[in-house]
Amino acid sequence: MYAVIETGGKQHRVEVGEVVQVERTGAELGAKVVFDRVLMVGDGSAVRVGSPSVEGATVRGTVLELDRAKKVLTYQYRRRQNSSRKRRGHRQDYMAVKIDAIQG
Repeated sequence: MYAVIETGGKQHRVEVGEVVQVERTGAELGAKVVFDRVLMVGDGSAVRVGSPSVEGATVRGTVLELDRAKKVLTYQYRRRQNSSRKRRGHRQDYMAVKIDAIQG
């Protein structure tokens, strides 16, 4: 059984026992989280697609890790001599969640 969930503005395809990295919410380490925005649930050839989400479907998981992703560098450059040359870095916060159950 698998499901497609939406969290943090992104969609993730998840299965039971899988560990996924999602954007960090206010959850603590070791806490149970529930994703109620389930867009699709599939079990073999039976597929339920929501509009926009499947009624009564939830995905439950446990927070395993709270961390930050690798640094992504961005550059802004203009070819004129006294114009802008900028370098910026960004590290996105994430949490690793182990999927415990898919209901729906």
